[in-house]
Amino acid sequence: MAYLSGITTSFLVAFPALFSIVNPFGGALIYSQITLGRPHPERAAAELTRVCRPGGVIAMANWTPSGFIGQMFKTIAKHIAPAGMPSPVLWGDETTVRERFGQRITGLRFARHHYIFDMPFPPSEVVEFFRSYYGPANRAFASLDVDQRIKLKSDLESLWSAHNRAKGDWTHVHAEYLEVIATRA
Repeated sequence: MAYLSGITTSFLVAFPALFSIVNPFGGALIYSQITLGRPHPERAAAELTRVCRPGGVIAMANWTPSGFIGQMFKTIAKHIAPAGMPSPVLWGDETTVRERFGQRITGLRFARHHYIFDMPFPPSEVVEFFRSYYGPANRAFASLDVDQRIKLKSDLESLWSAHNRAKGDWTHVHAEYLEVIATRA
């Protein structure tokens, strides 16, 4: 997309812990939700603004607390709530994003969108897919004993089934996310 628009881009794939060694480099940072689920979100916001040049753009797509993935996180948290760790879906709350970035940004725009999970198998198999490949679900199941795993699986199957818009052996679920466009001060 950037190429077609005539914008020169460069990408750096890094773990948040490595940001401390990155020099301010970019006019645009795109940060994914999966790396925002860390115990110190204020540090993540500070690092995002530190490594983005003044006037640069920080773009984020964050699951919302009230959306489907937010509900999935709440379901998982009923079984294993990490002590003292803020929910990663708080990055999908406009007030929280404003507070975390504070005066380090000069412009902030929000837009709500939906990601559509369209999977060619029923909700029970979607839960197994997430259990195998989605970090938060994978870690949750791994931390539970057999009986607790059965209960979590049942709760997640109920959640996916309740939100499924497809019939038969297909799963079609809309998951809301918040697009965040911030301009570095």
